[in-house]
Amino acid sequence: MSPKIKAFFDTATNTVSYVVQDPEGRAAAIIDSVLDFDYASGRTDTASADEIIAYVRENELRVAWILETHVHADHLSAAPYLQEQLGGKIGIGDQITVVQDTFGKVFNEGTAFQRDGSQFDQLFVEGDQIYVGQMRVDVLHTPGHTPACMTYVIGDAAFVGDTLFMPDFGTARCDFPGGSSKDLYNSIQKILDLPDETRIFVGHDYKAPGREDFAWESTVGAQKAANVHIGGGRAAEDFIAMRDARDATLGMPRLIVPSLQVNMRAGHMPEPDAEGDVFLKVPVNKL
Repeated sequence: MSPKIKAFFDTATNTVSYVVQDPEGRAAAIIDSVLDFDYASGRTDTASADEIIAYVRENELRVAWILETHVHADHLSAAPYLQEQLGGKIGIGDQITVVQDTFGKVFNEGTAFQRDGSQFDQLFVEGDQIYVGQMRVDVLHTPGHTPACMTYVIGDAAFVGDTLFMPDFGTARCDFPGGSSKDLYNSIQKILDLPDETRIFVGHDYKAPGREDFAWESTVGAQKAANVHIGGGRAAEDFIAMRDARDATLGMPRLIVPSLQVNMRAGHMPEPDAEGDVFLKVPVNKL
C-alpha cells in the first residue's frame, strides 16, 4: 500500500509535518505538527497548524491519529490544538516516561507533573500496529537521538523523525540527555533493513551545502548508498566516533527550553497560576 502524503514545511524551525492518508478512503494521520512560537515575546500562533486543518477539511479527511516521532527540542507541538479541531488520538513511544523523568528534574517540575505518559492518549512499544482506515501503521522503536524516538512505517513509507536526514545531510545529534550514538547506529540499521524502495520521510531539512531546494523524501536504498554519515556500510565504531565528535561542536537548539516543557506534556502548556497566566522556566546551567 502506498499512502497519499502531503508535507508541510515550517521555515522558522525547518520542520516537516505530514498528513498521511489511506489511499482507499478518507482516514488520515498527522505526524509531527508545529505550534508557532515567538521566543522574544512569548507568544504562540497557530498559522502552521491552521494550514494542516485547512487541508484536512478541504479534502474531507477524518483524522484517526496525531503522532509524535519523539519529544522535539526545536519546535512546539500543535497536537492538542489539532485534536480539538479535528479529533484523533495523540500517540508517542512509551519511553516518553524516561524523557519526562529526565526533564521533569531539569525544569524542577515537582510532583504535580505526571511522569507516566498519561498526557498522551496512547504509548507505543516496538511491534505495535495501529490502523488509519484500512492502512496499517507498524511502530519501530528507534532511539539514539532521544530514548523515545519512534519510526512509523505506513505501507511503503517510513516516517523517521530526527533519526535520519536527507542523504546529503546525514543523521541526528545524540548529545541530549538520554541520547546515544551507539543506539542511533543500531536504530538506523533497523530502518535500513526495510526494503530498498521504502520511501523515507525526514522530520527536518537544513538544505545541505550545494543543494538549492529543501527536500524531505528519499529511499532506504538512497540512504544506504549515499548518506554522508552512515552510507556505504560504515562501521559502528567509525560512526560513533564521528557522531560524538560532531555533537561536541553543536550549540543547543534555539527553542529547546520552551519545546521540551511543552512537548513532554503532549503539546500542552504548564498549568496556569491563580490568575490564569502561564509561565515557562529557564533552567540556568542545566542544558
